[in-house]
Amino acid sequence: MKLIEELKARGLVEALTDPEIEKALEQPMTVYCGFDPSARSLQAGNLVSIIVLKRFQQAGHKVIALVGGATGLIGDPSGKSAERNMQTVEQVAANKAGIRENLARILDFDGPNAAVMVDNYDWYKGTSAIEFLRDIAINFRVPQMLAKESVKKRLEAREGALTFTEFSYQILQGNDFLHLYDTYGCQMEVGGADQWGNITAGTDLVRRMRGKTAYGLTFPLLLDSTGKKFGKSEGNALFLNGEMTPVFDWYQYFLRTPDADVIRYLKVFSLRSLDEIAALEAEMKAHPESRIPQKALAEEITRLVHGEEGLRKAQAATEALYAKKTAADVAKAENVPSATVALADCVGKAVFAVAAAAGMFKSNGEARRLAQQGGLSLNDAKVDEKRLFAADDVKDGVAVLRSGKRNYFVLRFA
Repeated sequence: MKLIEELKARGLVEALTDPEIEKALEQPMTVYCGFDPSARSLQAGNLVSIIVLKRFQQAGHKVIALVGGATGLIGDPSGKSAERNMQTVEQVAANKAGIRENLARILDFDGPNAAVMVDNYDWYKGTSAIEFLRDIAINFRVPQMLAKESVKKRLEAREGALTFTEFSYQILQGNDFLHLYDTYGCQMEVGGADQWGNITAGTDLVRRMRGKTAYGLTFPLLLDSTGKKFGKSEGNALFLNGEMTPVFDWYQYFLRTPDADVIRYLKVFSLRSLDEIAALEAEMKAHPESRIPQKALAEEITRLVHGEEGLRKAQAATEALYAKKTAADVAKAENVPSATVALADCVGKAVFAVAAAAGMFKSNGEARRLAQQGGLSLNDAKVDEKRLFAADDVKDGVAVLRSGKRNYFVLRFA
């Protein structure tokens, strides 16, 4: 199966700028995708972009990961209702290092077809305002810029009005494409559907300035079956960094994937063939209770991001938590969230307050509400908001808290 056909079959094509892309890809091509350094780690939602680049690389194409050190200082208005908080150069530099580490786990940065990572700050940092207006911005037409969907939405919004700084974002991203075309012979940009306006700004600029055809491909924004954005766990982002999101939580998120989503996620993220995924789908229909596709998804995506060692730890922790073992067994499981506290600070206080003080919850109120709803447990016994922590709640030097059915938290005592 040709690459574009494969991407379409996996639900990874929203739009193409040119129907000739499929023919053009019969020869090795250089392709790039941009990543916003707004945090020191990429999130699960960024995995779609990374996987698309990986598929291009595996098909023999050269891939470039562009980290927007310059554009990240401005903030992309695409898909946003308000202007982002500005970051310092130092913050962006630190975030760039974290993103490089994320990408290196999935893309191949060594060998004859090594991926390349670039930072657009390198070619913008010495540009003056006069140079920007005279040499770069002059190539863009305001009517075309106003017609971009991301701009139109913000102009129509009653709050969070578009600033000139954000309006200039598409100029910078369009010029990035031209720079990569001139420097690396890059002919294609890929990105999420919300990047269509920015991508076409680049393809139009290459055509106008160099008289050459450049291509763009967008993929759908990944939503779950309820319409919620993929990669959010209880309102929190899932980060590729194992310190920001423990590998156990990462593994569990995918292990809990609903039947309505799991096959679609396998098509997007798994490197298994479509025939193998079809077999998993047939197995799910025949034996839905086995949750074999969920286990396959969790295993593969954890191995992809955290390696074999990370997968082993997540599986060991899962076995310890769900095999009805002792509190000591649970405490030994790696990657389970925990905190070390003083016993004197816990005895006589409400269990929900102890949990909140240890960092299991964002606030006392959140912990209290969960206890009132019957969703908080101590050593596998449900507790209400009146239950006080006692010295004999400590078993083998630990106490095990649980919210809901699966979210464990270990209290260790100094």
